[in-house]
This record gives sequence, structure tokens and C-alpha cells, in this order.
Amino acid sequence: MTGTVGTGQATRPGPGRAAAAALRVHRLGDAAFAALGAGRPDAATLAELRRAQLSRHLLMLREIVAAVDVPGYAALAAAEREDPAGVRALLARPLVGVWAVRCLSALRAGKPPPKALLSYLSTLSAQVGLPTGAQPPAEPGLPTEARPLAEPEPPGGAGSPGGAGSPAEPEPPGGAGSPAGTRPVADARRIPRQSCGSASLAARHLTATHSGLSISVRIEDRDPLRAGLGLTPTPPLTAAGLTSWQEALTGAWRLLVEQLRPDAEVLAAVLDCVVPVEPDPAARGISATSADAFGAVAMSEPADATALAVGLLHETQHSLLNAVQYLFDLHERPDALGYSPWRDDPRPATGILHGTYAYLTVTRFWRARRADPLAAFEFARWRAAVSTAADGLLAGGTLTAAGTRFVAALRAEVEPWLAEPVPADVARLATGANADHHLRWRLRNLHVRPRDARLLADAWSRGSAAPRIDSELRAAPRRALEASSRLDLIHATLRGDHATPHEEHATLHGNHATPREEHATLRGEAVPPGATDGDLAYVQGDYATALRAYRKGVVLDPGNDAAWAGLALSSGGDDGRALRAPEVVAAVYRTLGDPTVDPAGLAGWLSA
Repeated sequence: MTGTVGTGQATRPGPGRAAAAALRVHRLGDAAFAALGAGRPDAATLAELRRAQLSRHLLMLREIVAAVDVPGYAALAAAEREDPAGVRALLARPLVGVWAVRCLSALRAGKPPPKALLSYLSTLSAQVGLPTGAQPPAEPGLPTEARPLAEPEPPGGAGSPGGAGSPAEPEPPGGAGSPAGTRPVADARRIPRQSCGSASLAARHLTATHSGLSISVRIEDRDPLRAGLGLTPTPPLTAAGLTSWQEALTGAWRLLVEQLRPDAEVLAAVLDCVVPVEPDPAARGISATSADAFGAVAMSEPADATALAVGLLHETQHSLLNAVQYLFDLHERPDALGYSPWRDDPRPATGILHGTYAYLTVTRFWRARRADPLAAFEFARWRAAVSTAADGLLAGGTLTAAGTRFVAALRAEVEPWLAEPVPADVARLATGANADHHLRWRLRNLHVRPRDARLLADAWSRGSAAPRIDSELRAAPRRALEASSRLDLIHATLRGDHATPHEEHATLHGNHATPREEHATLRGEAVPPGATDGDLAYVQGDYATALRAYRKGVVLDPGNDAAWAGLALSSGGDDGRALRAPEVVAAVYRTLGDPTVDPAGLAGWLSA
């Protein structure tokens, strides 16, 4: 079974040859593919992606029922004859994808899926009130000659060379009796969001309408598979909790429709459900998507409408890219690790592309609001990060031909934004924030072998030139989201609470590298936890004072990565070039173990 997008071709395992002749091939043209890369898919492209995801669910379902008895499957086949749109809506649900992947994973491991898991479709069908119709025939119409599918994770699967693939559209459960090739392909535009829903489940929807554009999102706070998106779900929402989510969506929808209507249209077409999850005390808010659950977003309760708007835009982009990667192989080496501007741990190439694609739309959101200083900062920061990450992907040799076309379209979208003006001080802080993150990422993830650090330390002690050594990247043991008290201070300052010390503390004093909780306020608000005297001086542009503070911080605690990064920012300008390899400087300084050594001087020696 072959399909084309532009000049690329690929094959995907599917049904037998006779059945394949009657199946529809999913296609995207070059223009549609480029628009997807730019984050501007049209309605026809979105409909094709939804159809492809429904095809994926049907292909997996066929393989499952060919291998094991699925309770309620026969009734579902009968129901499809009476309510084909309702059955397709049910099978297109994101968590049905999670169910199918779990069943197939068990089967491919040689184990029967648990009975409770197999009964999921039957339970779900009953909950949404699908009609069962007459007693179905002993053999449902779905073809049972099943061949293995590509592994569902990663979504592109194996065995798909060249960068383009096109899974076919199999028959739905009740397909028997239809002449070959005459059953219409599933059209996701015709799938009603609340088709055949029971009253209780229909009440668990969030809806919003503004300027003639509407969105309807199911709240999945009861589905037993909702943890399949990777985060800990909350218990079922109370009435008050549901009201809080509704108020946030109403506000977020107004923002999106007024300022980014095309992106709001994409969101309304893609987002199917939200899974409320427990917050992470270490994060401002958490959210996630799964390659198995197109159109589902797991998210902790948002702080406000803006946070919800940004979170939904971000996660919907992940869903879109997951759907693209199901049809196309975008990476030659998807696991190659590298730097990601939005994570503190090394990320594989596929993860870097995911972040780049998600932040493209987030950047567009802040661009529309950049009259506000904080929005201007986010716009300036993320346009540079998206551009840099895209450049790295294009130069990194990890992309297929299709991946190169996709990322090139993404890069072309952000290119004009780089020249758009923002206030000088905002631009300074945005450049510094990006450099700060990269410096701290290097300090966290690039390691210097002890013998190399000793070699450099000995050369310093002898007064010799520094020999060249390289640090090595190590995979992080766990996921690490960005966390920075210096960034928190920038955000607090740009919200309008300009960092100004009290009169009696107009000069910085004391331990300049420890949090100065009692020394400063932001117009009556406490300084963010962890912010130091050096941070306050740096944000205000007082680099000389910041440098003294960070130097003292490094001397007092050579393991303080934030102080090392601050030292680079305040001694070499906001791009941090004074410490090109901060992990090497820090390793040598710690090896020397001499507090009289000037860390800035050591950095200069190593740079020379």
C-alpha cells in the first residue's frame, strides 16, 4: 500500500492486497504539508489528519479482534448500522487510542489483555448510549485477516523509509454487505462532538462561543484510561471545579478568537477532551499529550485564562505533530540527544522538534499581545529560541527529506518576527534569559572527566596555556522542566512590579549569593524565592554589582550553577559568551579547591 506527499513515497503494513484495493489512501500535498510546518493548517488538512487517526484506531481494532474476543464488539458492529456517525465518533475518541495501544502491547508481548481492559469499549458504548439494534451476525463485518501494524510508539512506526506514509482507511465495524470501495471514508468534520451522549456525560462538556466561533470540549475526569496521558489525574471534578474550568475556558476563548482567530479555529477542530490532572508543586502548571491520544490534553487547573490559552495552544501543536509523524517519518535519527531551549534535560531530536513546533504557536500568541511588557519578553525570548532550535535541527543531520521540508517551513514562519522591534530593556532580558538557560543546561548536562579537569588545573597552577578538552553529554535520569529564580524575578519585574530595594538597603550587602528575602520588595511584593542580590542587580542592568555578587556566590559554593551562569551573564554581556564552556570552568575551579582563585580570571584563561 503506497501513498505520496510531494515526491516522497513510503509503505505501511496494512490489510491484505484484496482489501487494500478498496481502501482509501491518506494524502497531503506539498502546499498543505508546508502550511502544517508553518503551524497554519487549513480545515481540509485537519480533516485529513483526523481521518488518518480514525483509520489508525480501526486498523488497531481489527488486529485486536482478530486475536482475542472483545466484549461488546458484535453489539458495536450492529450499532454502526443504525448510527454510523455515532460509532465513528466513539472510535475516534482519543482514549480509545490509548486502549488499543495497551491491548496490542499486551498481545505482542504474548499476554492476553486484562479482561477489565478488554471490556472498555463495551463500557464506553453503554455510557454514551449507542443503540444496539438487532442481534448481529456471528461474524461481524470487519475483516479478520490481520497483519501486524507498525508499532504505535513512536507514531511513525518502523518500516517507513523516505519520509512519507499513508495508512489506509479500513472498513468500520459494520462494513459487511457494502460493495468493495463504496463505503464513504470517515469524515471527521461530520462526527458530532456529543453524538449519542448520555445526559450525565453531556453535562461534562466545556463550551464557549465568541464572535460567532464556538468550541466544545469534553472533560474526561472519569474515564478509567485517563492516566494514559502520563500525568496523575484528579478525582472527578466537583461542580465548583467544573465551573472554574468553564470560566477559564470562556476567558481563554475570548482571548484566542479576538487575537488569533485562525489558531482558535485549529484548536476548535483538534481539541476533543481535557483530562484534569494533579498540579506539580515544583511547576507553575503542567500539561501533556500522548501520541496515542490525538486531540486529548492532560492539564492541571490553569491559573487564569491566559495560562489556559497558552497551554491549549501548546499541547494542541503536540497533537498535530503526533498526527503528522504518524503519516511521515521526519527523522533519520530520532533519538539523537541535544539542547532544547524549553527543557533542562537533554532531548532527543523528535522531542526538540516537538518543542519547537509547540512554541511556534505560543510565540505567535505572545506576538499578538506584545504591547504588554511581559508578553513582549515572551515573544522576544521564544522567537529566538524557536529560530535557534529550527536552525539546529536543519543543520544536525537528523531529519529526513520530509522533515527538512517541514522544519524549513517552520523556520520561514518565524524568520520575519526576528526583525520586529521590542523595547530595548525587554530585548536585553530576553536575550539574557535564553543565554542563562543554555548556560545552566550545559552546567547540568555536560560533564568533564576528572582526569581532564586535573590536567587543566595543573596547567593553571604552572602558568601554562590551557590544553583543549571536551565535555561529554550525559542523558538525564529524569524529566526536568525549566526552573529558574532569576527568570521568576524577570517575570515579576515585567509584570509591573519593578525590582527596587528599600531605602535602607539601597546598597547590596551581606552574602550576595543567598536569597535576600528581607532586602527587597517588588512594589510591596516579596522577591521570588531563591532570587539573590546578584539577580536583582543583573535584572536592573547593574552588571558591575551583579558580577561581584555572583563571583562571591561561586567562591562560597562552587557547585552553584545559577551563580556560575550569572557570572557569565554579568561579565560578558547578555549572551553569556564569557563562559563558552561553563561546565569546564566550574570543573577546573572545583578541582583547584582554592578560594583565592578568581573564577572570572580562570574563565578568561580557559577562553584564551
